[in-house]
This record gives sequence, C-alpha cells and structure tokens, in this order.
Amino acid sequence: MSDGTFSDIMICGIAAGTIVLQILWVINYESADKIRHAVQKGDNPNFRRSFMDETNKTIRDARSLGIPKMLLLGLQHMFAMFGATILVPILVNNYFNGEGLSVSVTLFFAGVGTLFFHICTKLKVPAFLGSSFAFLGGFETVANLDTGIFADMSMGEKLPYACGGIVVAGVLYLILAVIIKMVGVKRAMHFLPPVVTGPIIICIGLSLAPSAVSNVQTNWLLAIVAFAIIVIFNIWGKGMFKIIPILLGIAGSYAVALILHACGITNPDGSAIFDFAAVASASWVDIPPFQLCKFNLTAILAMAPIAVASMMEHIGDISAISATVGENFVEDPGLHRTLIGDGLATSISALFGGPANTTYGENTGVLELSRVHDPKVIRLAACYAIVLSFIPKFAQIISTMPIAIVGGVSFILYGMIAAIGVRNVVENKVDFTDSRNLIIAATILVCGLGFSDGLTFNVAGTSITLTGLAIAAIMGVALNAILPEKKTEA
Repeated sequence: MSDGTFSDIMICGIAAGTIVLQILWVINYESADKIRHAVQKGDNPNFRRSFMDETNKTIRDARSLGIPKMLLLGLQHMFAMFGATILVPILVNNYFNGEGLSVSVTLFFAGVGTLFFHICTKLKVPAFLGSSFAFLGGFETVANLDTGIFADMSMGEKLPYACGGIVVAGVLYLILAVIIKMVGVKRAMHFLPPVVTGPIIICIGLSLAPSAVSNVQTNWLLAIVAFAIIVIFNIWGKGMFKIIPILLGIAGSYAVALILHACGITNPDGSAIFDFAAVASASWVDIPPFQLCKFNLTAILAMAPIAVASMMEHIGDISAISATVGENFVEDPGLHRTLIGDGLATSISALFGGPANTTYGENTGVLELSRVHDPKVIRLAACYAIVLSFIPKFAQIISTMPIAIVGGVSFILYGMIAAIGVRNVVENKVDFTDSRNLIIAATILVCGLGFSDGLTFNVAGTSITLTGLAIAAIMGVALNAILPEKKTEA
C-alpha cells in the first residue's frame, strides 16, 4: 500500500468521524440522554420495560443504549447491506460494458428509498431497502436488444430505457397495494398462511447459501475469522459487544486482512487480498451521476413483469421481519403500506438512473443477531448510505472489503433467515401430518431451490426470467388456493 493511499484511508476515517458527530443532532440527543439516564437509574420500571422486552431481551428503542452505541448499530446495518447493494451495479456494469449503473447513485437511492419506506409505514417497520437482484435478468435482456430503436444505441444509451421499465414495475406495487386495501389484508393474507410464508422464508435463506459458500471459498482464513468473531461475541459477549457482533466481525477480520496483505500474503488463487487502486483515483466529494429514465414498450415488457417476483419476495421478507421482531407488520401498519413504500422507492430510484429497491433478507439476519428491533437504527443506516454516496473515496475504501469477509458474515445471516422460516412454521403449529400442507411446503421448497437459474419464457418477443423464489411463491399461493382445506370437526 502506498503512503498516499494509506493517508487517504486515514483522512477518510477522520471524515467519517466528523460525519458521525454531525448525525448526533439528527437523532435528538437531548431526548435520548434523558431516556438513557432514566433507564440507568431504574427509577421507573414500566418505562424501562417499554424499551427492552424482558422475555427475550430484545431492545425496542435503541436510544436506551445511548447515542454512541446507536451510531454503531446503524453502522453495523449499513455494512451488512453494503456488499449486496453495490454488487448489483457491479454486475449490471458487466452487462452494459462498463456503462451501467453507478455505485454512488445506488447508495443514494438505497438510503432515500429506505427513508421513504419508513415514512409510508408510519416509522414502524425495521426494514432496509437495498438493490434488487430480481431485475438482473431484465437488465441483461435490455443490454442485448439490437432491434428497432435499440439497433444503433450504445450500451449507455440503453440503460435509461431499462430504468424506465423499472419505474413501471414500481407502479405495479402500488396497484397491488390498492387491491389489498380494497379487499382487506385478512382476505388477502388468506392466500398467504404460515404454510406458504414459512417455506418461502426458508427458501430466501437457503437460496442465498451458494452465494455465501462461493464468497467464503475465495479465502477461507478470513471467512473463518469473521465467522468466529461473530459467534464468540454473539454467544459470550457482554453489553454492547453482544449487540454488534456483525460489526465486530467485519472490523476484526478486516484488520487481519490488512496485516496479511502487509506481510505479502495473497488469496489462495494468487490474487491480492486488497486492491486500493480505485481508492487512490477516487475523488473526495462528488455529486452522484443521476440521469433521467426513458420509456419504451419493449424495455417495459422486459422489466415490468419481474415485479411479480419482487412483490412475492417483498411479502416473504415482511413476513420474515414480522416473525423476527414479534410484530404483525402485515396488519399494522399494513401490507398495502409496505408495498407502497417499496414501490415508491423503486420508481423514484429508477426515475433518476438507479436500480430497483427491495427489502433485504440480510436485514432480517442482523435483527435476529443484534436483538435490536428499533427502526431508528435502520434510518440511521440509510443516512450513512446517503452521506457515502457523496464521498466516492470513502465508498471505495469500504468496497475494498475482501469478498471472503462478506462470505463469513453471510454464512450466519443467511442461515438465520432460513431458521426464522422454520420458527414461523413451528410457532404457528402447521400440521404436516395433513397431506395438503405437506404438498404445499414440498412444492415451495423444490421450486425455490430447484430453479436455481429461474424460468425463462418469451412475451412479445422479449425474454423474461422468473426467479426460483418467485416461482415458489406463485406455486405456493396457487396450491393454497386450489387444494381443499381439511375440515375441522366440531
């Protein structure tokens, strides 16, 4: 590492500290300080119980921990979402020969979209919205279009049309939300009982498992270090250390990686553990390169139908978050509100050249591990993402994180998601001695895990791909509606 690059990293650390100090006042420090003192004094037991659930030690209001700890929790969520969020534009850039989505724009609208979502859901749902992987197939389809108006276009000129299709996809969210509001959430959720949502949640976690294993294999040592630190602090940690195991795992393994890199040790395939070239060339402050979307029917047909998949994923994620937190967010604030928030976030992002947004399964894993279920922490993570979008150099430093560390963290997070699905089934006492329930669950699991490459078909000459998870959700809902329920005897 050159002296110039190292100094850049140090300066970024100082800048990050300054940003943190500025954010202190955004969270209402005076109010938080009063709360902290009240909790520490223990002079009001009822007041204390409102912040921490005594049965499972979950924290409902992070202000009870104090501002510094709350800032760390927000940072933890941001780090957990960062890798997957920036991976989407990296993959899309490959489709568009380097003229695809911007990482800075992606981070900006991940933060803005999350805040929009929280406003729409009455600030109740602890969900972070990151880049959606469901639309990758659509991006590739648009990039390969070479007929009609697309015949003479460069890759950079095609991208706004792909974004236009995503805007329409976001509108479909709003249409579904209106339908649910009209018929009522109970009637709508009749089609999504635990026998459907539980296996879908399991599929969300297990379908991500190959990604975790693939990342781990790039450097087993770093992955094991990250994994071990998280496990140690999650099981034996005390106080704040028990609440931020993911952040500690990332920081600890990153430090080990820096030491190995300084000693000249490489990854097993011979590649360098770190590549700081992009850090040195990145500017300190810059406005994200926004661009307006464009609309074309062919591109819309390639992108918009994918909303079926992403909406099903959304319902699964909201069910998973509800199961994790112990709140029924489907009824309060309502599934229609969560869909509106996700749809608006998606449309606004794509309108200005960003990817589709979606609720993140990683978010569920962090909630389960940290036991902090306060939506304010998520909003703080969104603020971090927005600030980072204007600091390309700092964003590049974070993006230098070895993929093996992401894999080590994902090993636990993805498994947690699947375990939550199992818990959802068990707690709702789904009867698998009933052949109907067994068939529904079996079909969902096979479809969700078996269609690893999705299902591709043509509509109006345009190739459309449904993800395995979307197929699983559609089959689960369909079978639940078609198969007769077992009549209960009086």
